[in-house]
Amino acid sequence: MRATVLRPPFLTASLGWGLVGLGAIVLSLLSAGLFRRELINVDGVPQLWQFLQAAIHPDLSQSLLQVTLSATVTTFAYAVCGTLFSLILGAIGGILVSQVWWETVLSQRQPQVSSWWYGTRFLLAVPRAIHELIWGLFFLNLWGLDPLTAMLAIAIPFGAITAKVFAEILDETPRQPLQALLHSGVSEPIAFCYGLLPLAGLNLISYAFYRFECSIRSAAVLGIIGAGGLGYEILLSLQSLQYEQLWTFFYALFGLNGLVDFSSARLRRYLNCANRLELNLPSVRRSQRQSVTHTNPSSRNPRLQGSLIGITLLGLIIFSFWSIHPDYSKLWASRTRQLLGELARSSLPPDWSLLPQLLPLSLETIAMSILAIALAGVGGMLLAFPSASTIFLSGGVLNPSRAAYGITFGLFLLSRAVLLMARAIPAPIWALVALFVLFPGILPGAIALGIHNLGILGRLKAETIENLDTRPLEALKAQGTPGSLVFFYGVLPLSLPRFLAYDLYRWEVCMRETVIVGLVGAGGLGRMLTEQLSSFDYRGTIVTLGGFLMLTFGVDAISAQVRRSLR
Repeated sequence: MRATVLRPPFLTASLGWGLVGLGAIVLSLLSAGLFRRELINVDGVPQLWQFLQAAIHPDLSQSLLQVTLSATVTTFAYAVCGTLFSLILGAIGGILVSQVWWETVLSQRQPQVSSWWYGTRFLLAVPRAIHELIWGLFFLNLWGLDPLTAMLAIAIPFGAITAKVFAEILDETPRQPLQALLHSGVSEPIAFCYGLLPLAGLNLISYAFYRFECSIRSAAVLGIIGAGGLGYEILLSLQSLQYEQLWTFFYALFGLNGLVDFSSARLRRYLNCANRLELNLPSVRRSQRQSVTHTNPSSRNPRLQGSLIGITLLGLIIFSFWSIHPDYSKLWASRTRQLLGELARSSLPPDWSLLPQLLPLSLETIAMSILAIALAGVGGMLLAFPSASTIFLSGGVLNPSRAAYGITFGLFLLSRAVLLMARAIPAPIWALVALFVLFPGILPGAIALGIHNLGILGRLKAETIENLDTRPLEALKAQGTPGSLVFFYGVLPLSLPRFLAYDLYRWEVCMRETVIVGLVGAGGLGRMLTEQLSSFDYRGTIVTLGGFLMLTFGVDAISAQVRRSLR
């Protein structure tokens, strides 16, 4: 009998989703008006040139440097305080949203697991879908420019996002120790705390560092609505066309983001947390990574170093709360309750007559987010390889000798500087710069979001490359395989699934961020929401926010489905 050879199907799930993605990008380009209308504003080129020239000679006067230092401290303090509260909310919510928690505590009542799990996920999905800038505008109406506004505007949505990621980490953590404790008669909460949380600890800590870096960027964005800090000073300088002052604030923002990035990497390396974010990594590899504990040879007393790190972090938290001294009494003040009541009365009933306008604006918003993530994904991948320390540098996979060390090291520094600049400057500022030479529409918003997220994705992808398993690559090199083939048949196949997972994760974020570029006239639902907030049309705001929620839930579901097909 002739043996039959089973051929894999031509149209796999990954290929199908890839074709859908390409089609969505083409449709989004058409929606942006490409090839159909004039896009470039030639009259704005001289102004853009003045903006770029100012980067060479920023304003370094003593008075402006004092303002810059004060604004930098304010931005840092907002990020620290907001991150602390978001981690507290995320830790509690992450446990309650995780499926493993409900399966553990309701082990005897399995039919109730799904209802409790879906209920808690829905409750946290609403604050997660609303951007921190919208929360900031809401709290601004309650408490004015008090630091409490910026703190809670970061803490609430980031707490919900942290809860979602923490829950995914807990659900994907191996459960054998938990099951062993449960079978030994240990109570469910204690078994959960001792059998699951320690295994997930490194991933939870690693994501906490990543969330703090995001808080730095969000604190700068909140300055645009008047909350203070570097974002506020940047907006004032840009509106008054003081480009020399603008670049001074830019450089301060670059320095702050770079310092946080470097410190976070050192702390994660000390704690053996390989990546900021663990996406699309199977549970087996997670457990292997978590079970490996290395001893840092440079630290003679790890316990002393750990104590110093803890004291330093505690000192920064105390300093941050002291420097902004928020007025917590406003949380339970009678005026707050009164304003909340007035806002509720003015928001009801919703203005359902706006529903016909939501569909075309929703399509614009989706197109903007797709173009943004396509630009960010491709650009971030191209810059990730030269910015990874294990590829082209001396001793790397493709450059084991010191050949052309100066060129490769210069390319490494340049790519990292570009990624830092791209992610440090808030997306609304990039949108205003794009509007120098582009007419208003969804294209400037897509470019702004793409550049900003390019810096974030490029750094995440560079870390992915640096943490690759090098054994298959070394095996290819030992067989005499040329460097180009090692890259295409070794580095790229190992990296690409994680790259796509990061792109899909950031697509969810891009959908939320379309609202902030809408504030500067980039189109979509964000522009409509800005007009409603500026005219105090809260009945219409409720409807528009509902549209945002539906879009965010849809993107979240599609992203999760595609990520599952890539595993």
